[in-house]
Amino acid sequence: MPKKAKPAGTGKEEGPVPCKQLKMEAAGRPSTLNFNHPSGLFESLISPIKTETFFKEFWEQKPLIIQRDEPALATYYQSLFKLSDLKSLCSRGSLYYGRDINVCRCVNGKKKVLNKDGKVHFLQLRKDFDHKRATIQFHQPQRFKDELWKIQEKLECYFGSLVGSNVYMTPAGSQGLPPHYDDVEVFILQLEGEKHWRLYHPTVPLAREYSVEAEDRIGRPTHEVTLKPGDLLYFPRGTIHQADTPPGLAHSTHVTISTYQNNSWGDFLLDTISGLVLDTAKEDMEFRAGIPRQLLLQVETAAVATRRLSGFLRKLADRLEGNNVLLSSDMKKDFVMNRLPPYYEGDGAELSTPGGQVPRLDSIVRLQFKDHVVLTVGPDQSRSDETQDKMVYVYHSLKNRRALHMMGNEETECHGLRFPLSHVDALKQIWNSSAISVKDLKLTTDEEKESLVLSLWTECLIQCALTESLKNKC
Repeated sequence: MPKKAKPAGTGKEEGPVPCKQLKMEAAGRPSTLNFNHPSGLFESLISPIKTETFFKEFWEQKPLIIQRDEPALATYYQSLFKLSDLKSLCSRGSLYYGRDINVCRCVNGKKKVLNKDGKVHFLQLRKDFDHKRATIQFHQPQRFKDELWKIQEKLECYFGSLVGSNVYMTPAGSQGLPPHYDDVEVFILQLEGEKHWRLYHPTVPLAREYSVEAEDRIGRPTHEVTLKPGDLLYFPRGTIHQADTPPGLAHSTHVTISTYQNNSWGDFLLDTISGLVLDTAKEDMEFRAGIPRQLLLQVETAAVATRRLSGFLRKLADRLEGNNVLLSSDMKKDFVMNRLPPYYEGDGAELSTPGGQVPRLDSIVRLQFKDHVVLTVGPDQSRSDETQDKMVYVYHSLKNRRALHMMGNEETECHGLRFPLSHVDALKQIWNSSAISVKDLKLTTDEEKESLVLSLWTECLIQCALTESLKNKC
């Protein structure tokens, strides 16, 4: 990632302070995670902290460490990924240095990359691990490990944001990465062995980019802890951190689960403002008037231009407050296009083949896979002229390829449907109802109603029943 100059740290250095640490007793606690619902999964992940407390006191604010003396949970965490799993994955011949695996070590405060070229062979990987004391960083293991897929798919539903992961395997007495901060919210799950963590005050709170920090800039740790299997560490983006495996112990394996990259109000504003400006310019001639001559040649923006821009922003704000059109097109589309498909066991036929009765006018329908579908309004992408009509788009992730998740692959494509803007109210009815009769949809003709639900059914987005009496079973 690009690195920019950072402001120097400010404020008085302080010694390590007691971190919020929670001890869990084994008795009466769940041994694994709750996958019944996205909110249940997150609540069980941070247990015994309550969700409300987490977002009020810790999210984007300060680190949280949960140390749990629970053997069953530790065993479950260990099953998520082990160093020995790499042997079978490498034997497939599909892992490559750089793309899937990085081999590195922190030397004198700098990251030294020890990657070879081409495919990864486990014997060479193990040699670097044992003799060079190198850390193995495995990118996006949810592509291969079903349980991580299951966890991250639920978390993407919960956060409404992409959730990636990396596994770090570090030998005893070694450190893989120098002190740095990330542009993501980070949840550390300790899987094998022990890992010693030091956290520092951010120099860039809620940072928007990754950056390495020099040891002489970061001061003393604010938090310091050694994690064991079953423990969890959370810290906000921008938190400076470094970690090592203590000497004399077995190797350490942890998984970093990360989210909320480029998911700020600033990003949302950039996503929505361009469409708002274009729509307003179609109706307001002032927005179409030319800027003053030679404005772009001026070193400083003239006061008159600043006043005009301020006035335009106020007009946009007024328009935005009175606008009930669905906001955000690009962010919604990007999220759905790149996220994990729903977790399934077996061949996943329910995601690609419509099931049940074909919907008719007398059917009761309801949306399924709701957490994997977004509704948005945007210009007609099939036309290139300036008089593009608005269309309503239904994007979904049912056909996404798990193997490409978070890999930045250009092969990804967006799956979904588009409808005339006149269909938006009917679609909102389906979205906002637990079940609804097709004949009650807000469309002009019965043909439009049947065509709408048939399109959604063909994409496996709705289920249906034939009569009102079956509404509760739909």
